[in-house]
Amino acid sequence: MKPLGDQVLVITGASSGIGLATAEHAAEAGAIVVLVARSEHTLEDIARRIDPSGKRSLVVVCDVAERAQVERAAKRAAERFGRIDTWVNNAGLGMYGRLDECDYEDARRLFDINFWGVVHGSLAALPYLKKSAGTLINVGSEVSEAATPLLGMYTATKHAVKGFTDSLRIELELLENDDVTVTLIQPTAVNTPFPQHARNFMDCEPSLPSPTLDPKQVAAAILNAAERPTRDKKVGGKAMLNTAMAKFLPGLGDRLAAKQASSLRSDAPPRHPAGSLHEASEAAAAAGSTTGLQ
Repeated sequence: MKPLGDQVLVITGASSGIGLATAEHAAEAGAIVVLVARSEHTLEDIARRIDPSGKRSLVVVCDVAERAQVERAAKRAAERFGRIDTWVNNAGLGMYGRLDECDYEDARRLFDINFWGVVHGSLAALPYLKKSAGTLINVGSEVSEAATPLLGMYTATKHAVKGFTDSLRIELELLENDDVTVTLIQPTAVNTPFPQHARNFMDCEPSLPSPTLDPKQVAAAILNAAERPTRDKKVGGKAMLNTAMAKFLPGLGDRLAAKQASSLRSDAPPRHPAGSLHEASEAAAAAGSTTGLQ
């Protein structure tokens, strides 16, 4: 693949967390970066910081749950820079609470963002990636294969992302013999604002167990895949351990996951239970004030 400095990258969910860290790292490497998210003012601030000239970045305000908006984002990127070399489907949110306590409409909205957002991004990007022999990178999670209580609906969305990504890879690479590379990135817990942005049905502020990864570690894995094609990449020792446990010792994995449930709950009262599920957050940060997962 092309060196990062010669690439045009589109990154969804670029306003915070892993997406922001990836955009910063890509810009430092000389890439042209297209920043996609719902948070217009935050994206504009990020673009001014990582690209003072304004010539090697583009801000596209977009809700990935809306296919027409994602297709417009892809079209704007290609029209502005002539091509798309790598598309990163990173946008995603969490939902804390027992599955029988989660609101149905909120759960549907979560799938619209986490799963259908990946579908929309993948299908919108494909015509351009086929022309450039580019790379599609979808951000899943260790819970694309494992499971955790109190994040069950989020876990379901990430399982769906893996199933879609794996099937798309087979169709493109083995049935159609296209030159598009399809990669799934599966990090363990990452120190991002994930808990603050999540929809929360618990009676306390959500958290995640430590240790957590620096979002720069996940960004590095994403951008490495943009230059060096790979099928999938688990990021962090816990991701490799937990997915292996789920595959080879699932009963033990279930019991260990149950013991971790208390670590998803903090002692603080809930601060913003609605999160940013329905409304964009303009609070940009790569790392979170509490532990996070993406």
